Amino acid sequence: MEEIDLSSCCQSCGACCGYSENWPRFSIENDEELAAIPEALVNAHQSGMRCEGDRCSALQGEIGKATACGIYTVRPEVCRTCMPGDAECAMARRKFGLPAIEPT
Repeated sequence: MEEIDLSSCCQSCGACCGYSENWPRFSIENDEELAAIPEALVNAHQSGMRCEGDRCSALQGEIGKATACGIYTVRPEVCRTCMPGDAECAMARRKFGLPAIEPT
């Protein structure tokens, strides 16, 4: 049986990036890492990513179809730690009516 690359699931999902305006927050990033994020994508409080409603402004594409992060290489730590099939992923996918990803 072939192993599924769970990271590829993210490119057809994006639910975690549209779950809540409070999700794409900054936590342990240092000043250099924060400076790499385009200022236009940072919220007014400088505490996380700017969102349009619940959707992160760096998210490109249509949730559940095809998505990408516009700042993938410099995305916040909270974005790096959400993994395909984990509890946060399942919660976000549920919001959009998407089936849970079953890790193999």
